[in-house]
Amino acid sequence: MLARPVTGVILAGGRATRFGGAPKGLARVGGERIVDRIARALRPACDELLLVANDEDARAWLPDVRVVRDVRPALGALGGLHTALTHAPDAALVVAWDMPFVTSALLRELRDRERADVDAVVPRGPDGAEPLCALYTRACLGAAERLLDAGERRARALAESVRTAWLDADEVARHGDPAVLLLSVNTPEDLAAAESLSRDEGRIV
Repeated sequence: MLARPVTGVILAGGRATRFGGAPKGLARVGGERIVDRIARALRPACDELLLVANDEDARAWLPDVRVVRDVRPALGALGGLHTALTHAPDAALVVAWDMPFVTSALLRELRDRERADVDAVVPRGPDGAEPLCALYTRACLGAAERLLDAGERRARALAESVRTAWLDADEVARHGDPAVLLLSVNTPEDLAAAESLSRDEGRIV
C-alpha cells in the first residue's frame, strides 16, 4: 500500500426516480440509515470523510462531515466522481450512498491494492464492475474531465479509461457474498430485500 492520504467519499447523487424521488441514503436498513452504515464502514479505511450532495439539507445528514456540491451539476455518476476527485486532496475511496452492506474490510482491501502503476481499484460483482464502490487516485481527475467534456456520464467509463486494478468477484467473496456487499437500493423493492438481508447480516456479510 502506498502511504498516501485517502478521503472516504459518500456520493449522494442521482434523482432517485425509481425510489419515488426520496433521498435513498436516508432510508433505514436494519434500523440504521444507509448513509450512517456507509460512514461507519468508511471511517476505519480512510483518513477523512467527504459527502458529495446537492440537497439543501445535506449538511444536517452527517454533521461532522464536510459537504460539497457537484462542481459540474447534472452530469450523472461520472460528475459525482469528478467532484470527489476535485475536492479530495489525494486519493478518493468512493461509495454510492445507496449501498448498505459495504464493509470496512472490503474498503480496506481496495485501498491496499493501490500501487504505483495503478490509477484506480474497482471491484467486480455478479453484475460486473462496480465503479461506485472503488478507489480512484488523483491521476483520474484529468480523465474524468475529458470524458465529461466528450459527453460521457457513466462512472464505468472512467474505470475503463485509466490504469485500473480489478478486484474480481472471487476476491470480493473473501469478505462476504458479492451480491450483498455490492447491493444498491434503487427501488422500494430493493429496500425491502435489503431489510430482509439485514436480519441475517452477521452470517451473509
